[in-house]
Amino acid sequence: MAKNKKKPSKLKQKLTDKYRLVVLNEDTFQERFSLKLSRLNVFVFGGIFSILIIILTVFLIAFTSLKEYIPGYSSTELKKKATRLTYEADSLKIKIAVLEKFTQAIRPVLTGDIEPEAIDSIRNESKKAVVDYAKLSATEQDLQFREQIESKDRFALSAGSGNKAKIIFFAPITGTVSQSFNAANKHFAIDIVAKTGTPVKAIADGTVILSGWTAETGYTITIQHSNNFVSVYKHNGDLLKEQGDFVKSGEVIGSVGSTGELTTGPHLHFELWNNGYPTNPTNYIDFQ
Repeated sequence: MAKNKKKPSKLKQKLTDKYRLVVLNEDTFQERFSLKLSRLNVFVFGGIFSILIIILTVFLIAFTSLKEYIPGYSSTELKKKATRLTYEADSLKIKIAVLEKFTQAIRPVLTGDIEPEAIDSIRNESKKAVVDYAKLSATEQDLQFREQIESKDRFALSAGSGNKAKIIFFAPITGTVSQSFNAANKHFAIDIVAKTGTPVKAIADGTVILSGWTAETGYTITIQHSNNFVSVYKHNGDLLKEQGDFVKSGEVIGSVGSTGELTTGPHLHFELWNNGYPTNPTNYIDFQ
């Protein structure tokens, strides 16, 4: 029993016994460095140092690119390349499928399985069509009808006048005039009622000098014509031309709408100016 009690004390004594670590100069035996240690201190410091080394190594591997050098671990760049190659392979599969369908569709034509349709030669003199040119010439009734249709939307600016104008106006739209030109009330335009979406046409060749939106008149477009004429189209549903565009007579530039604060319904507010003065459009254009 006495021997069993002495053993723990001897182990404790061995762990706590102090040792001196001395560094001497080999030639002069002068002491350079000394350190008092015990076996317990060595075990503790060694254990702490080992744990720190393990933690540092784990962090270096987990949060740096060193983990890519571990066998069996794929790199980030390799994953990106694999993903890109997967998408490219999928695209190639789709293209190959399309080419296969096209090949299957055109194969009967190339192999001659489908016979071409028989086409009569147009050079066959026996079946040459005989054209009766007398029937192609317009009759007097046709000429009158054409003149009536063309004069409905287009006629000379100064009809019946001795001095013929060199500009011809095209009716922007046809419809009922809901409000006529009245200079006394400062209504320098006419309002033509029409269905929403009705095409609005340019009255003559010219250049668009304004195309945009205003709070009062909505979508508005203004065109400069020859002989110092300017036409203005307001309350449009939408505009098809932009500032600086050149338009031809009768070309569609917008559509009838009801935009702006001053509108009372779907209609076209049309103004015609000459040399900076407003003119009555009905003096030059037939809107019926």
